[in-house]
Amino acid sequence: MKKLILLGLLGGLSPMAFADLADWVQPMSVLQGGDTTWVIVSAILVLFMTIPGLALFYAGMVRKKNVLATMMQSFAVCCLIAILWMCFGYSLAFTPNNGFLGGTERFFLSGLNVFTERSELTVYPGAGTIPESVFVIFQMAFAIIAGAIITGAFAERMKFSALLWFVGLWSVFIYVPTAHWVWGMDGWLASDGVLDYAGGTVIHINAGVAGLVAALMIGKRVGYGREVITPHNLVLTLIGTAMLWIGWFGFNAGSALAADGRAGMALATTQIAATSAALTWVLIEVLCKHKPSALGLASGAVAGLVGITPAAGFVSVQSALIIGVVTSAVCFVGATKLKYWFKYDDTLDAFGIHGIGGIVGAVLTGVFVSTDISGTDTTLWIQIESVLITIAFSGIGSFIILKIIDKTIGLRVDYDEERQGLDLVLHGERVE
Repeated sequence: MKKLILLGLLGGLSPMAFADLADWVQPMSVLQGGDTTWVIVSAILVLFMTIPGLALFYAGMVRKKNVLATMMQSFAVCCLIAILWMCFGYSLAFTPNNGFLGGTERFFLSGLNVFTERSELTVYPGAGTIPESVFVIFQMAFAIIAGAIITGAFAERMKFSALLWFVGLWSVFIYVPTAHWVWGMDGWLASDGVLDYAGGTVIHINAGVAGLVAALMIGKRVGYGREVITPHNLVLTLIGTAMLWIGWFGFNAGSALAADGRAGMALATTQIAATSAALTWVLIEVLCKHKPSALGLASGAVAGLVGITPAAGFVSVQSALIIGVVTSAVCFVGATKLKYWFKYDDTLDAFGIHGIGGIVGAVLTGVFVSTDISGTDTTLWIQIESVLITIAFSGIGSFIILKIIDKTIGLRVDYDEERQGLDLVLHGERVE
């Protein structure tokens, strides 16, 4: 089926003709119970990464007066993006139209899972063995965690209303087009040969850069650099790390969209990269004359998981080991040195780990891609090109969105409100 779809694209079919081709191919698709089950489980695992995984991971690193507000951000983003994905996001990201943006045929998920005489269920052309509804929710979970990652960069100081406006607009105008470029059947970066197995570019670079722009525009936290600001509860962060780690197997292995050898390889490379990166971060701490820390172990593991994401189904386990080590080392510099050198307040290292880790992983995908494993190849320049394009698009687009919000409702809470804490000021609740 994929070959027929690709032939149609290469032959220059119009969107209407492409739709007819996809409809004609659907009866040839055979839904597989194993594939469907695995992708359903993977979708649940990816959603589990955000709620409660990322929510706990972030909540443990902020101060006690902001812990509920920080968790609230992840849950609220989950709800908001789910609705936006249903209304517009999925259709604009994954239906065929042109190389830059998808079509409108699936707005509000119209036509999804329609039983007809010619087809049992609708399927996405790139995943013919699972129902389209499963693919929609799997990709929805990706869009959700992309939006939630951003919140770590400006934790403890952004208005709740501004957060929802920013993440909602960013998801529709920045995330959705990027997803279409890289993962859409007719996406222009995909046609150029860019490889992004599970979201190193689409999710981590995209979100990390948006977070950095937001942190720069909002400014530093009150007291940052002058007062000691310590994490509220690193136990929560370690629990969140464990949830992210386990959920990441759905993130990467689930991106095979089938229960097959590619999923198995992604599973293996994900584990090796995470473990090597965690140990690398701790080793660097020791070499720098520090004690091996729980926060360092957690940060290293997440850095390795980010780094392997674009490469998981394209490289060997030996390459995954190297990717984990290199990504962890570079992210260590990003999280512990870079933001102090350039004097910006990336609160929970959304850019330092996700942005920088995504950049390293995307570039190393071009270095280590194996044609024997992936069945395809790319060049290092193509991968670098995709990184630069994503940085520019997300950076400029995020700046414009944030500027509009700042000029209308404002981005940041007042000085006294920030001192009091966002839990009470924004939500009327607090942790005793």
